Amino acid sequence: MTKRERYEKVMDFFRNEMPEANTELEFGSIFQLLVAVVLSAQCTDKRVNQVTPQLFARYPDAKAMAAAEPEELLDYISSVSYPNAKAKHLAGLARTLVERHNGEVPEDMNALLDLPGVGRKTANVIQAVAFGKSTMAVDTHVYRVSHRLGLVAKSDTTPLKVEQALMKNIPREDIPLAHHWLLLHGRYVCTSRKPHCDKCGLEGICPKIMDGAKLA
Repeated sequence: MTKRERYEKVMDFFRNEMPEANTELEFGSIFQLLVAVVLSAQCTDKRVNQVTPQLFARYPDAKAMAAAEPEELLDYISSVSYPNAKAKHLAGLARTLVERHNGEVPEDMNALLDLPGVGRKTANVIQAVAFGKSTMAVDTHVYRVSHRLGLVAKSDTTPLKVEQALMKNIPREDIPLAHHWLLLHGRYVCTSRKPHCDKCGLEGICPKIMDGAKLA
């Protein structure tokens, strides 16, 4: 099977299975999406969705959060991973948004990357979900599934290399959804420790299954 054929089969599968895939994070504005994505780093969306309602009720926008100290924010996010660092990041990014962008989340990649706590993955999510841009955020799920399905080479050993490979081969019109397709497949089917291969509609092209190997 050629690389093009593999990509076509995978994209066709997801187009049919998840035509309207989107983030599972809950938010009411682009600012709240940004906060939720920052909180989701190495943390489940389910946990983030448990803490953000109270956080957003108290700090609904950048101006309100910019007036808070990290210690105040910590009271709301203490149950997420790395809460101390994330509280500092949220306070810093809110203040930066107020000082440089009139409280609005910028669309530009470099401006996003200048915000405290915002890395390339987070910036790509914001660009895709909030602004509809063709960007590919690579988290642990996307990284794992891309390798398991043979969409990227073994030598693509960094998130950036995986991002570049996927961007090169996925049709541009599919890219905004493709991140969610791969992420959700990794979250619920092609899981890290015990993948549910019996529930996977891609078993016919999975290199490891076709080779008779057990995914791990």
